[in-house]
Amino acid sequence: MKKIYVFLADGFEEIEALTVVDLLRRAGLDVVTVSIMEDAQVMGSHRIPVTADALFSETDCAGADLLVLPGGAVGTDNLEKCQPLLELVKSYVSQNKKVAAICAAPRILAGLGLLNGRKATSYPSVMEELTDAQTTTESVAVDGCITTSRGLGTAIDFSLELIAQLISAKKAEEIAASVVYGK
Repeated sequence: MKKIYVFLADGFEEIEALTVVDLLRRAGLDVVTVSIMEDAQVMGSHRIPVTADALFSETDCAGADLLVLPGGAVGTDNLEKCQPLLELVKSYVSQNKKVAAICAAPRILAGLGLLNGRKATSYPSVMEELTDAQTTTESVAVDGCITTSRGLGTAIDFSLELIAQLISAKKAEEIAASVVYGK
């Protein structure tokens, strides 16, 4: 079974993180929420506390099939302060392993130089920080091993794209229909 790690930091955007967790679990994927904080309880940007499955300091994330960075301005700031996470993300991209970021989190990838020349998207106010990327306003952008998305309103599209990549487009369509998403 494919393993996905979704990284949580205080100030994360709840919908962006939990939509990914929910839909990928519905698809039968092994999704683990990982707190980069010192505690498993992480406070979302809208004061919704979430208890992560694991602590980053106690988890070997090297064997995952996908790393996911949710957005939220403060959450993204906190993710950017976690040097071991940044090293993990750089290592994944250098090995052509899948990394996904939504909303403000693509700026982490840009800051690491991982979006240079790649098609990418983000929250509108973050787009100017993706200076070396080929930016798009599409809801989801995929370029090689990196998937980016715009924000809360695109969280379902983002999640379904990840399911399509990890399993199949047919499975993504099944999950979309099961949650009455789309037409």
